[in-house]
Amino acid sequence: MKRIIKLIFKTTLWLILLSIIWVIIYKFVSVPYTPLMAIRSINSNSSYETKHEWKPIVEISKNLQLAVICSEDQNFQSHRGFDLEALKEAYEENKEGKRTRGASTISQQTAKNVFLWQGRTWLRKGLEVWFTFLIETLWTKERILEVYLNSIEMGNGIFGAEAAANYWFNSSAKNLSRTQAATIAAILPNPRKYKANPSSQFINSRTNWIKRQMQNYGKFKLK
Repeated sequence: MKRIIKLIFKTTLWLILLSIIWVIIYKFVSVPYTPLMAIRSINSNSSYETKHEWKPIVEISKNLQLAVICSEDQNFQSHRGFDLEALKEAYEENKEGKRTRGASTISQQTAKNVFLWQGRTWLRKGLEVWFTFLIETLWTKERILEVYLNSIEMGNGIFGAEAAANYWFNSSAKNLSRTQAATIAAILPNPRKYKANPSSQFINSRTNWIKRQMQNYGKFKLK
């Protein structure tokens, strides 16, 4: 029994060490591929193609940077990975039987997309908390946003800002207009269902809401 406990302890320590090293590497190195990209590819037919091209944050439109913050996580700059107020609001709405909503921050989504798999198991959620803590501790907010914008799913087989800009608007991530950026941000809740161009009435409505939020959030300073 002692040997088993010792083995478990050593294995846990090694896994913790390896996860820290992994996060440190991605602090400096572009993320070439993610678990979600692999899962989508495995579960799709032979015609499926992953479109992804890494771009540094200085080559991603500030319109898109602001749009995803306004759409997904307006407290991104101030929280430490977890938005407790949003979690409380989501809990109250779900308890009242309203439409189920999540409260994942950009940091949590980045941790899940880059290091983990999709799912709602306690193990996956626990690992998401751990990796969120690590990236918030070891990366800057700018790096978190950069990795997020390069790894998030933005269409069926479309990953990252550059691929999304090219696919939806025949543009580059650097040249996305305010409306184009807001439209891409609008499809993020379900990028395999919604289309940014041509967009539905729901996406048009959501795009307009995001643009208003961007206007109201004008004091936000992007580097």
